[in-house]
Amino acid sequence: MKIVVASDHRGFQVKSRILAQVAELGHEPIDLGPETAEIVDYPDYGAKGSRAVSEGQADRAILICGSGIGMSIVANKFPGVRAALCHDELTAEMSRRHNDANVLCLSADLLGERLTLRMIEIWLETAFEGGRHARRIGKIADVEHQVECGQPTSQCSPCE
Repeated sequence: MKIVVASDHRGFQVKSRILAQVAELGHEPIDLGPETAEIVDYPDYGAKGSRAVSEGQADRAILICGSGIGMSIVANKFPGVRAALCHDELTAEMSRRHNDANVLCLSADLLGERLTLRMIEIWLETAFEGGRHARRIGKIADVEHQVECGQPTSQCSPCE
């Protein structure tokens, strides 16, 4: 899979280790910045990573900021993105298994490196369970469509 990784200045230090881990796990890591630890704004980098997933240029994204909250807010503005702010191994697993999350948002300040890397490993290796969860993901897509087009997918003639 192509995995884009982006951070703000708070996540810059852990980003290089995450990129290495993604490669070690057999995926193609793509660094979307920043290139230095100089202060930057998380919406700029969260948008880069989320846009890549939304437009199909990447399979998934990992976004890191101080708390992870800002990145998750930005990421979920993009069509087709299901970003999850995870804080432990269980939330990383369930975000994939039940929610088919395609963007993982992490805190640079609140998680240790060992836990962060374990969460990423779990998140990349966990498959979407489907079944009743697929129905729910479909409903999320319908809500997203209704917000964008102003009407349900079933009543949208260009979308039928």
